[in-house]
Amino acid sequence: MRTLIFFLAVTTLLSCRNSAEKNSDIPENAINPEVMNNPASAGDQSSDAVPVMTFEKTEHDFGKITDGEKVSYAFKFTNTGNADLIIRAANGSCGCTVPEYPKDPIKPGKGGTIIVTFDSTGRTGKQSKTVTIISNTVPNTVTLTINSEVS
Repeated sequence: MRTLIFFLAVTTLLSCRNSAEKNSDIPENAINPEVMNNPASAGDQSSDAVPVMTFEKTEHDFGKITDGEKVSYAFKFTNTGNADLIIRAANGSCGCTVPEYPKDPIKPGKGGTIIVTFDSTGRTGKQSKTVTIISNTVPNTVTLTINSEVS
């Protein structure tokens, strides 16, 4: 009996170990670290050279949609800072909310779009989903929100 309990304990511990796999679509060498200037974390860099992500709006309401319908919205933004803007990641609050974002650095004065697609399959009633954008701005996160009522 003790052997069985020991075997189960070891099996449980081994199954809970953390996997070293990376879940990123971006290769490690895709972003030049010299371009990633975040003055909040880099003590010797000038705080004058900071990218600023300015959105036209950070919330969109799709209104009433039908169950199973896929809807998308393009959140437009401009880099109003004076350094290259790099979006590191965009994460939806659930699997039904998928963001697409620019992978290349965005020069000061230039803009881009983050397309957020919401799949309403199996979801009814009022829905509010978020997308968290992680970048080299200060602060380094921005939250976009989409709302809808699924019938």
